[in-house]
Amino acid sequence: MTEAIVAEGLVKKYGDVTALDGIDLEVREGSVMALLGPNGAGKTTAVRIFTTLLIPDGGRAKVAGLDVVEDARALRSKIGASGQYAAVDEYLTGYENLDMVGRLYHLGARSSKARARELLEQFDLVEAGDRPVKGYSGGMRRRLDLAGALVARPQVLFLDEPTTGLDPRARLGLWDVIEGLVAQGTTLLLTTQYMEEAERLADQIAVIDRGSVIARGTADQLKARVGGERIELSVHEVEHLDIVREELRSLAVGDIQVQENVRRVTVPVDDGTDALVAALNLLSVRGIRVFDVGLRRPTLDDVFLTLTGHQAELEDQK
Repeated sequence: MTEAIVAEGLVKKYGDVTALDGIDLEVREGSVMALLGPNGAGKTTAVRIFTTLLIPDGGRAKVAGLDVVEDARALRSKIGASGQYAAVDEYLTGYENLDMVGRLYHLGARSSKARARELLEQFDLVEAGDRPVKGYSGGMRRRLDLAGALVARPQVLFLDEPTTGLDPRARLGLWDVIEGLVAQGTTLLLTTQYMEEAERLADQIAVIDRGSVIARGTADQLKARVGGERIELSVHEVEHLDIVREELRSLAVGDIQVQENVRRVTVPVDDGTDALVAALNLLSVRGIRVFDVGLRRPTLDDVFLTLTGHQAELEDQK
């Protein structure tokens, strides 16, 4: 299968800060790749290079068979992009925003108008299409921004943290829209901080930290590396934490985490339900009182803590 996106040894520096440190990446045509990582990991920098907005300091990249530097002008007509913040003019209507994008792509007046109406229907914005965007909700603005990225029917689509800041209902709605695009054969590179988002939308996931790809695979493969499930329990007495850790060590398939400030212990396990029952039995024998307990799937912090040895910081960086 043809590779729609290929990166070889991409490097980008901002002064003394290395945003990308030799990234290699391949995305098959018609598939979805998620770049998973915290803010500052290098995800947005990679997208800016792929979309010709930045020139790499080292390495090379091709999108849709075109070099992102040497063929930048030709490439721009073959890609679409939607960033972390909706790039729409709030004083124009939704229809006018899309029509304007079509004209910028030189689609012609008639084609631009027709494409704008088509996208308003596809993204469930027909009723709001003739209203100024300043009255739109956050979810509606994101849908309009995504529609704008599709005006020219791009071969490859880049979405940079498209659901950041949205409420759960709006996020689910946008996921439905994105899944519809993927079903039509769109090649998609998605950046996100949300493991759940990557798991639902992506065929493959590349985990990025501090400018490097530190792991790649399917969501299930990555979760398997950090333990399929976790027992998370809280005790009444802080002095019981060490006892809990020792008692549950035989059940753990990885490092046990202890948070003294909230009196919580997290234990990665296999066979989650059986392990939970066994854990409660062990603690009951020792007379340890538990006031909260449950099983949960790995989170982004779990993945990063296992793969890198540090928590996934979410501060804003390059």
